[in-house]
Amino acid sequence: MSLSEQELRIAGFNEAHPERTMGPHVTGEGSYRIVAYLPRAENAWIENSPEGSVVNMKRSGNGKTFRAEVKKSEFRRNYLICFTEKSGYTEKREDPYSFTATVSDYDVYLFKKGEFLKSYETFGAHFEERDGVAGVRFTVWAPTARAVSVIADFNHWIAGATPMTNVSDSGIWEVFVPRVTGGEVYKYAIRTGSGKVLDKADPYAFRTELRPRTGSVVSPLNYDWKDNRWVEERKRWNFYEEPLLIYEMHLGSWRRPGENPREFLNYRDIADQLIPYLKDLGYTHVELMPVMEHPFDGSWGYQVVSYYSPTSRYGTPEDFMYFVDQCHVNGIGVILDWVPAHFPSDEYGLSNFDGTHLYDHEDPRRGFHPDWGTRIFNYGRNEVRAFLSSNAVFWLEQYHIDGIRIDAVSSMLYLDYSRKKGEWLPNIHGGRENLEAIDFIKYLNRSIHDNYPGVITVAEESTAWGGVTIPHYQGGLGFDFKWNMGWMHDTLYYFSRDPVYRKHEHNNLTFSAWYAFSEKFILPLSHDEVVHMKGSMLNKMPGDRWQKFANLRLLYTYMIGSPGKKLHFMGDEFGQPKEWSVDGTLQWELLNEPMHNSLMHLVKDLNRLYRSMPQLYQGDCSPPGFQWIDFKDTENSVISFYRFSEEGKKSALFVFNMTPVPRYGYRIGVDQEGVYKEMLNSDAKEYGGSGVGNLGSVKSERKPSHGRKYSISLTLPPLAGEIFVLSVEGT
Repeated sequence: MSLSEQELRIAGFNEAHPERTMGPHVTGEGSYRIVAYLPRAENAWIENSPEGSVVNMKRSGNGKTFRAEVKKSEFRRNYLICFTEKSGYTEKREDPYSFTATVSDYDVYLFKKGEFLKSYETFGAHFEERDGVAGVRFTVWAPTARAVSVIADFNHWIAGATPMTNVSDSGIWEVFVPRVTGGEVYKYAIRTGSGKVLDKADPYAFRTELRPRTGSVVSPLNYDWKDNRWVEERKRWNFYEEPLLIYEMHLGSWRRPGENPREFLNYRDIADQLIPYLKDLGYTHVELMPVMEHPFDGSWGYQVVSYYSPTSRYGTPEDFMYFVDQCHVNGIGVILDWVPAHFPSDEYGLSNFDGTHLYDHEDPRRGFHPDWGTRIFNYGRNEVRAFLSSNAVFWLEQYHIDGIRIDAVSSMLYLDYSRKKGEWLPNIHGGRENLEAIDFIKYLNRSIHDNYPGVITVAEESTAWGGVTIPHYQGGLGFDFKWNMGWMHDTLYYFSRDPVYRKHEHNNLTFSAWYAFSEKFILPLSHDEVVHMKGSMLNKMPGDRWQKFANLRLLYTYMIGSPGKKLHFMGDEFGQPKEWSVDGTLQWELLNEPMHNSLMHLVKDLNRLYRSMPQLYQGDCSPPGFQWIDFKDTENSVISFYRFSEEGKKSALFVFNMTPVPRYGYRIGVDQEGVYKEMLNSDAKEYGGSGVGNLGSVKSERKPSHGRKYSISLTLPPLAGEIFVLSVEGT
């Protein structure tokens, strides 16, 4: 191909190897020929030395390409391409095509194998210095593209003005652009195989524009972390035998600076207000609904476009780093919701990225999610596997995140999820299991646990799939915890029933205990339960206002005693009566009302007890930690059980009256003789209750009950739970 033909291909944005034409090339005349594509230039020249020696460039026949000849003896490596536009604007910049591509064959190999756990260090926009010249290296994967170009302010967003090189024809494109600084907005222009040009945000962008703008932003990730002690101590954390109290929240609607639903607090402001609040309430962790950049507020963050960018709604990447850092410095872990199950079809995002179904499946029976109208990742494609696994690692490595909660795991595991007969394709064995997704999940969990001890992975999985929290080497998926959706649904169904009918629903209350240790569970009262006309947690409860609060206090006490780690959604801690809305804020004014304030007082005391009593948390995930006393009293709707510490030396007795009828002289069998101290009564007056109880303690008697040698005679308050511990042994 002649030079003029190559220049025409570059000018037509049809060249995969611009470096073969552009930049300096040795000619047979003992000089360097330098070619530059400058579509807006009126005239152009080369400044070839620090002293500013000038070599004029001549316009080629296509009118947009310029050439110059520089003798070898006069050639300087870091020459400047200079040009003036019609407006008089002049630009000088080192020639991007005087620098060679740096993507290594090993990086290409790992990426194509699907085992490139830090692919974000290669892909995206990265600050570099080459031969003493500072700039940004742009790298993107677009294997079927004819040509790819960076488009940005520095080239007036002209497709093809800064063409990229298809490195070793690998489908990975790169260009180094000198003098680009932080804050530059950019995208990739991609010429597809059909000839269409697509403008795409960078899949690996570390920062994005604030919606509705969709550009990627060149951004360093510079932050002076102060959480070294936390990160080191986390490595030794035995999370199964430690208290885990999670506060789930949506950053934008927790608290706002004003009434405008489009205005938000900065990550730093949220940290400064949230952390004292969480410390006062006693939560160990905060779980954030997805912070990855998403275009639609109403998706709550679950339809992600830019997986490597914290949403710009609340500030910069450094602002979010401050949020995490301050949480750690103050003893609070941070868990992120993460969505590798599907992505939206926004035209500037991953969908149809290079003109093909690069990240998803072309066949809608595999690639389209009917519930959400989104695209399903192709887990069988190694490069997609590398993109996703690297993304999880990115948040752990760059943002020091303590846990990843994977959303919609069920939809990943089953090929027929939410599909009718004929709407899905079976796997190679004819089954409904998504074998590629299963393999990806196992690989991801193994990679995280091998490299980041103390970091937890959590599955939001709603089916009876076996072995979700069994290690991969034992044939399981390898998660640390699974949300106990069955407990949540059965418990909320029971508590929503009028107490007069609860004796007929007793099994919904007790059934979860029989599978409580089949997996390692977190008990969630999550955001999903207080939206879409399901009612707030308070308004799910039956009865008048007093009974609603009493039922909610009872529920929270029952939850703290049930085996499994705990999760509350924001606003539930003070009984917000409104359903949660992404466009609003919590009803903070309610804390001025005694009943709401008293409920939060109970939550604070429950959390304090849970954290201070090993018998309430050490056995959360092991059968010796729980033992029924009585689950059969359906007529009175009363249940009782023991919780034990790991070594079994400490116990706590829980008794629950699920009706508004006080019960006097109610006998409960106990293991030991002595005085039992009432550690908490959810009907206490300080919690807004009626104050019925046992005057702080009760003494055992030598009267057998419930198969035990001793028993205690209790006054059971209405709609209340009580917690007792043996304080004085024997008599």
